[in-house]
Amino acid sequence: MPKRKTVDLPLDQVLQGDCVDLLDSWPAECVDLVFADPPYNLQLNQELWRPNQTKVDAVEDAWDQFDDFAAYDEFTRGWLSACRRVLKKTGTLWVIGTYHNIYRVGAIMQDMGFWILNDVLWIKTNPMPNFRGVRFTNAHETLLWVQKERGAKYTFHHHAMKALNEDKQMRNDWTIPICSGKERLKINGKKAHSTQKPEALLYRVLQSSSNPGDVVLDPFFGTGTTGAVAKRLHRHWIGIERESAYVELARERIANIVPGEYDSEIYNTPDPRKRQRIPFGTLLEHDLLKPGQKLFFGKNGLETARVLSDGALKYNGTRGSIHQIGKIIRHAPCNGWVHWFYEDNSTGERLPIDHLREIIREQMA
Repeated sequence: MPKRKTVDLPLDQVLQGDCVDLLDSWPAECVDLVFADPPYNLQLNQELWRPNQTKVDAVEDAWDQFDDFAAYDEFTRGWLSACRRVLKKTGTLWVIGTYHNIYRVGAIMQDMGFWILNDVLWIKTNPMPNFRGVRFTNAHETLLWVQKERGAKYTFHHHAMKALNEDKQMRNDWTIPICSGKERLKINGKKAHSTQKPEALLYRVLQSSSNPGDVVLDPFFGTGTTGAVAKRLHRHWIGIERESAYVELARERIANIVPGEYDSEIYNTPDPRKRQRIPFGTLLEHDLLKPGQKLFFGKNGLETARVLSDGALKYNGTRGSIHQIGKIIRHAPCNGWVHWFYEDNSTGERLPIDHLREIIREQMA
């Protein structure tokens, strides 16, 4: 794991206790990412039974019981305030919930100054059926992804998400099965935790919005899914959990994980926006393009422009940068490096001018 300056925190540990009480002793702005899976306040008034008269393993745990909405709102403001204090200004927070609680949580977050970046739907491929047949089957949960301060820089690995999604921009509807099979922790043949989350879900969360060596906090740790994935991805993690049985399960689960040896090339996704800037004119200076050469807008596009000796383009009597002329043609913002193509002299094939920029970067490396 990469070495970073961190304050004196209980890194890579499961702490037993109440998150509000424990976080109160931590220094401010010491955490890079928070993932929270708080009680849902399901308000179940009766038992649920399948048609074959077997009982559904619903959430009936004491930790999900609240006297009323006011009590739940007070609880929500408490843990959110504690997490907000320890979250860095550049940090983000994820919270997951169902229709029972997520709208209340979202409103409170906005009142507290969090800025919503996305809501993500976790669409379950194998949801629990509605056995009574009086409503639609609940087949998704909602994740809210928020930043601490609107407009602050934050971590988002857009290109990593594209790579996970066959090089297509990842949408905010994630189709992932619920936790089952060997991944589902059990005690005496029964589910150890009623709302254990699948590791695939946390993999996307951590891969998208944290970096190796970052500190990830989960204030409702449960059986430790966040810690398990964080360890695999070489992030530091801290889990807080009140229930002693869950604490022991989480510790045992994570202790059995052996992550691969850290290699920055393996665990970091390059961000093209952070690479060395190469002005378009550099291609002329290195004789990779020539004054007067024709560029094509799109690989099979009919629109063309001429390269001028000062690095500008000439199009229909208008001169401008590769981005400005592209914007005129597209009637929309344009990254000229990927939209303009040149014709290779040896093959006649049209290639993006970004190919030439990579040649320059290799020469400068």
